[in-house]
Amino acid sequence: MTINPIAQAIVDWTRLKIKLHFSDRVIYFKEKQIWWIAIGQNIGDEQNGKNSNFERPVLVLKKFNMNMFLGVPISTKIKDDQYKHIFTNNGTQFSANLSQIRVFSSKRLLRKVGVMENSDFEQVKEVLNSGIK
Repeated sequence: MTINPIAQAIVDWTRLKIKLHFSDRVIYFKEKQIWWIAIGQNIGDEQNGKNSNFERPVLVLKKFNMNMFLGVPISTKIKDDQYKHIFTNNGTQFSANLSQIRVFSSKRLLRKVGVMENSDFEQVKEVLNSGIK
């Protein structure tokens, strides 16, 4: 009997999600940092994480408290449109996907990648404050 790959991914994500939810880890993070996070197996056109940790890099836009933050998934697949902001970090070009902004639990944080430059961070905030058209 073969199991549907999408169904298996959902089962695997659910197991990891339970483990993360009950984790006692305390992670210290700040705005402007870029982290690999366990973003999960999502629905429809929402961005999914990759690999066994269902991970994706995310920019911390706003820290609400030590447990929650507003984040923007980023990608090395460069697409230049009104919902993306292209920036370079440590010599690698990234695209911040502003259409996928959402609130995340700090329990999803896996490992820190780096910190976004002030000028790029201000540009992302400016685009979000002016509203995505």
